[in-house]
Amino acid sequence: MKILLLSKYENLGSSSRLRFYQFIPYLREAGIQVQAEALLDNRYVQSLYANKHPNALAILLSFFKRFFYLLKSNTYDLIWIEKELFPWLPAWAEVFLNKIKVPYVVDYDDAIFHQYDQHGNHIIRKILGKKIDAVMKNAALVTAGNEYLAERARNAGAKNVEIIPTVIDLNRYYMMPKENDNVFTIGWIGAPTTAKYLKLVEPALKAFFQDKTQPPKQPSQQTPSKKPDQPISLDYPYPEAKLLIIGGGKIDLGDLPVVVRPWREETEAAEINEFDVGIMPLTDGPWERGKCGYKLIQYMACGIPVIASPVGVNKQIVKNGVNGFLAQHTQEWVDALNKIYDNPILKEKMGQQGRMDVEHKYSLQVVLPHLISLLKRFGPK
Repeated sequence: MKILLLSKYENLGSSSRLRFYQFIPYLREAGIQVQAEALLDNRYVQSLYANKHPNALAILLSFFKRFFYLLKSNTYDLIWIEKELFPWLPAWAEVFLNKIKVPYVVDYDDAIFHQYDQHGNHIIRKILGKKIDAVMKNAALVTAGNEYLAERARNAGAKNVEIIPTVIDLNRYYMMPKENDNVFTIGWIGAPTTAKYLKLVEPALKAFFQDKTQPPKQPSQQTPSKKPDQPISLDYPYPEAKLLIIGGGKIDLGDLPVVVRPWREETEAAEINEFDVGIMPLTDGPWERGKCGYKLIQYMACGIPVIASPVGVNKQIVKNGVNGFLAQHTQEWVDALNKIYDNPILKEKMGQQGRMDVEHKYSLQVVLPHLISLLKRFGPK
């Protein structure tokens, strides 16, 4: 079986990497050959995260390249599409594939339809407001990361809709004893584009740190100096707690004890294992309801208890009081942090339950057989 994968990004784009590229080696083992052709390359993603203007000529050339591959679409058994073929253009290409009887599967892990139907420009809303509905309706199959996205597909008239959660590979994520047990680490992992949500819990974090930490003492003649085997850490201003942000870029959180590190795929699991608790704050908006809670799954895969806003799929992933806490208001966030901080046994039990939940529901190993059967079902007849 031959599949043409038309992803939005290359492997640096988290949605493309998690929803498509991590499956490709396993699909090949199952006899499914996948040719992957991204619309936007890694240089585009790097520019996006660095807040730089992408190369307009490169984007135009990428659209022409995608058109070229569509001309060869009938040489494949199935077209596998991430979200849409041509962003900010009508669904002509998807309608054309349906007309010439070339089946395609389209996948969604974000409420991308809202960038059109809720756009501030009424012309965009008029022309493209129903674009994603047309893409869904003409697909042989729509795969969605959560029920919110799946419901949109059903309402659009999609013929077949399946929920495929965003998952992790158990071979890459593991539980390990945390070093520096004297430091309570609140952790967050993500991208610069989503780091803004940390501002929502800034008051809660300030209240927590003010209660649990004290400014470092200034060395004096009366204070014995540290021995060489007890170095003073310069990573954080407080000795008892810190906020560790992975991949968030520059963000102003006042005087909170924050450490920011760049994201790297090869180190993300080890860095998550430094967390004592992983957080996922969100606003309760239409776009956020379409998110798939991936960072929660990452935390849980490493045996880390979680605290999340009760928005969208978070309410399904987080079992309140079992593998973590759902928190909406500032005091709820502070209370949740305190419960995990004050009770190591509860912290350990929540982490173990989270790992079990990932193994049973949110792992590549569980989802892969279902994905393979779907691709084969809607491929060659």
